[in-house]
Amino acid sequence: MAYSTSQPPVLTTEAPLGAAGQVWYHSSADATAAVDTSGFITNGGDLGMKAGDLVNHQDSGTGVVTSHRVVSVSATAPGAVNLSDGVVIGSGTNTD
Repeated sequence: MAYSTSQPPVLTTEAPLGAAGQVWYHSSADATAAVDTSGFITNGGDLGMKAGDLVNHQDSGTGVVTSHRVVSVSATAPGAVNLSDGVVIGSGTNTD
């Protein structure tokens, strides 16, 4: 599945004065490898993403949640985003 601008990341935590450091949440059936692809989020600049922001992505098929840092945002509108490799922060499994 490819990124859809009709289901963009949602801003969950704003940084003061619009600085980098905002936190975004995105959910789709895309696996971490797809999200890691440069330009996966095609309209990040229009959304207000900045280098240094965090994007938490949940794979709706597996429940796995990964965290990615925004590495760069294209200066050309709508501003494709390059995300860092994801770090798993939740697998949806509870073993206790």
